[in-house]
Amino acid sequence: MTARGRRAAGERAGRPGGWGPRACPVAVAVTFDNLGEATDLERGLWPQDEPVGRHFSVTRALPRVLELLAEQDLAATFFVEGLNAEVYPDALGAIAAAGHEVAYHGWRHERWADLGPSLERELLERGVRALASLSLRPVGFRPPGGALAPASLQALKDLGFAYCSPAGQGATVRDGVAVLPFPWPLIDAFHYLPHFAGLREATLGAGDVLSPAALCRTVVTALDDALREGALLVLVFHPFLADADDRLQAIRAALAELRALVADGMAWCAPLRELAAWIRDQPDVSSWPLRLDEPAR
Repeated sequence: MTARGRRAAGERAGRPGGWGPRACPVAVAVTFDNLGEATDLERGLWPQDEPVGRHFSVTRALPRVLELLAEQDLAATFFVEGLNAEVYPDALGAIAAAGHEVAYHGWRHERWADLGPSLERELLERGVRALASLSLRPVGFRPPGGALAPASLQALKDLGFAYCSPAGQGATVRDGVAVLPFPWPLIDAFHYLPHFAGLREATLGAGDVLSPAALCRTVVTALDDALREGALLVLVFHPFLADADDRLQAIRAALAELRALVADGMAWCAPLRELAAWIRDQPDVSSWPLRLDEPAR
């Protein structure tokens, strides 16, 4: 869609009054998931004789991602496992110092939808304590695997979380917690990783691994669609998948499109904590539509 077409679409669509302090036609959150060895440790894939604390997602990829976000002048949300507060405290501090939000993504990327209430609350409390010890008390949570457990919303409310970001579509507030979902096709992992083949087959009709160029096209198309619909759009990237030059360039190209919309007053892009605070203040938010998706396996 051309810039003129995007502007016309934004003028036709959207929530009455628009999104955010500038009443923009669309709201967009740029988010990143996972850091370090946490997931491999949880799944038993990390070699027992290999030390932790020098993972390439932190030492190589994260600095490049932060540089890219500074280049595009966009503030993002980083969902990190609580273990990183112990292993990579300086990296988490650098994320916050650059103006980004640090939010919670489980202790070691547990399969969240499978957790019982007691263990879930224990892991939430442990993560809050660890991040708060770095003066990074989280207000946001994204469940590893994309789906909440049955008791999640109550536990999040009790522990003072303002929002969660599971897989799905729409936005609303439930039990005092803003629910700000992401769609599976807007995740880099959906495009690149073999174990997403089943989800790609169900969504796209083919399970083949996709290219960085395909990811960029998907994001740009989603931005156009969000403008027509006046929607909230949540993008999800992973530092460990952004280490290769072509993948980083795909993120750069996609975010450049977003940056142009922001500069033109067509998009409000902010960390999810800011979007959640605004959404929670809307008088009709409880009636906003929401669809939650099944977890990725």
